[in-house]
Amino acid sequence: MSFTLDALPYAYDALQPYMSKETLEYHHDKHHQAYVTNGNNLIKGTEFEGKSLEDIVKGSFGKHAGIFNNAGQHYNHIHFWKWMKPNGGGKIPGGLEKALIDSFGSVEKAKEDFIQGGVTQFGSGWTWLTVQGGKIVVTKTPNGESPLVHGGKPILGCDVWEHSYYIDYRNRRPDYLKAFVEHLVNWEYVDEMFQAASA
Repeated sequence: MSFTLDALPYAYDALQPYMSKETLEYHHDKHHQAYVTNGNNLIKGTEFEGKSLEDIVKGSFGKHAGIFNNAGQHYNHIHFWKWMKPNGGGKIPGGLEKALIDSFGSVEKAKEDFIQGGVTQFGSGWTWLTVQGGKIVVTKTPNGESPLVHGGKPILGCDVWEHSYYIDYRNRRPDYLKAFVEHLVNWEYVDEMFQAASA
């Protein structure tokens, strides 16, 4: 299965003022496209050719850095675009809200811990809400890693590579993360992934 870059599920200017048209054009059309192109070139003629993206991510981790970095980032970004929507944030579906309260004590604490995960990730990486051991936990990973390769199932991730926020926020990563959680998150898609991870 070769990698393909799908169109964004909204217009390039749809997430303004929290994420600009310029950021999405660079991040989606240049950075994500590069992971797709490089990934396709690297898997040609290898054992990973024809495998599903999840299998490639899990199978290449710790064995083939080039393939893993590009496949991992392709996986992360496919979901990242869907984890956002215009007029995001807001109400969280009931079952997911209950699970967040059960796991963190409150929705606010879940959001705070998620933001803190991104703020404290040194250098490039991601902060995650992850289903692990029957609970939702916050994890963080460097570079293109995700909970997939650490025994968890990601249900929400935020990209804290500088190309994800520097045009709009410069070095104010905490402000970017707060805007992501309060104004961009597509909780319906998070819930969809939560239901699948809990099945």
